[in-house]
Amino acid sequence: MESMRRLADACAAGDLGAVEPLLAADVVAVCDGGGLVPAAADPVCGSGDVALLLIGVLGRPGTDLSVESVNGLPGLVLRRTDGTAVAVVAARCGAAPLSTLWIVLNPAKLNGWHRR
Repeated sequence: MESMRRLADACAAGDLGAVEPLLAADVVAVCDGGGLVPAAADPVCGSGDVALLLIGVLGRPGTDLSVESVNGLPGLVLRRTDGTAVAVVAARCGAAPLSTLWIVLNPAKLNGWHRR
């Protein structure tokens, strides 16, 4: 839980230097935009590229990033100020360094995450 909290804080602040050490050197991030929203079509590999991806996705102005249980493990949920979920990040494990991340951006899969 602590590593996800640190990741959330670093992404929200846009702090690349704080995000990278939380990721394994060979980390892989897989995005699911469902063809409905922009998302990386191929897996993103390596701590530098994944850190940039995370900051780009999770560091959006006018949003709230929270640490929540995702598939039974600590994860991240990004919501607009109206409570609409725009991204959910799940990790293979909740401890740093994180080695595998799944980033769901597909609006059709985020309905259960809205808070209205």
